[in-house]
Amino acid sequence: MSMSGGPSAREAEAQPDSEFAPRRLLVTGGSGFIGSNFVRHLLQVDPDVELVNLDALTYCGNLESLRDVEAEFGVRYTFIRGDIRDPEAVRRAMDGCDSVAHFAAESHVDRSIACADDFITTNVQGTYVLLEEARRRGMERFLHISTDEVYGSTLEGSFGEADPLAPSSPYSASKAAADLLALSYHTTYNLPVLVTRSTNNYGPYQYPEKLIPLFVTNLMEGKNVPLYGDGGNVRDWLYVRENCRALEVVLRRGETGQVYNVGADNEVSNRTITETILELFGVGWDRVKYVTDRLGHDRRYSVTTAKVRALGWQPERDFREALAETVDWYRENEAWWKSVPR
Repeated sequence: MSMSGGPSAREAEAQPDSEFAPRRLLVTGGSGFIGSNFVRHLLQVDPDVELVNLDALTYCGNLESLRDVEAEFGVRYTFIRGDIRDPEAVRRAMDGCDSVAHFAAESHVDRSIACADDFITTNVQGTYVLLEEARRRGMERFLHISTDEVYGSTLEGSFGEADPLAPSSPYSASKAAADLLALSYHTTYNLPVLVTRSTNNYGPYQYPEKLIPLFVTNLMEGKNVPLYGDGGNVRDWLYVRENCRALEVVLRRGETGQVYNVGADNEVSNRTITETILELFGVGWDRVKYVTDRLGHDRRYSVTTAKVRALGWQPERDFREALAETVDWYRENEAWWKSVPR
């Protein structure tokens, strides 16, 4: 396997002629984990922007995640319930918008292994529907949010944006297909597409099927925590609010047609994550239940982040501090996570 040591000089230094300022931005999947944090972030930092949130409200989309936003920002925030696979819903949501931030996706690897249908139709077909409508309307920016999982696993080194994609699960394969489709619309139709590939996010409003919120809520309910295999799988853990800052920077300053990896350079094993969460709860390893490893479980993800840093972003939060804040958030918002189907 050949991996680049980072972006080329042209890629690392690429800057737009002027910073893009969205006026009315369509956010797909804005009631999900990263999407809801991004909606809140952008409305808070940009007093001139209006946001339209298009969300189908599947099991991991929750209107309660943005209830305070509706009250605080009023007409600057609009919610439309609709599926990105539905061209009519997409047309309605894009009316009056100048740009798109596309978060909506099926994203749980285990679910994709059990049944890949929704992953293919939502992540690939849904992205196609959005791209077609954005092309027809001449959108000024199309930010496509993806994942580092499209590169596959590596035991050594880190993947740069120009490295080949080698997804291991139906989920990551569907995201890789969507990435390539989005970039093809830039090449073929000159649609101003930008792609971000973020590492593992954690923080408030994450649906409790993913490792950190699952372990936290299990411990709150007096249950054990299920650890896959030997716990040696390594991920780069990125606090969601840091990711939202990076996505805003790419939307405003990124060069269209480019891919930007986003990571915290914070590689931690699942076992270490587990130990830290147990420590924060003041309990021991007897609360861990080893479970059979996931099929095709990638051992390690790692990406270079020089391109996004060249745009002026860098992670600022200490991992343990942000993880402790996340645990506190779930403790203080029990009504939120108990209201979602599990």
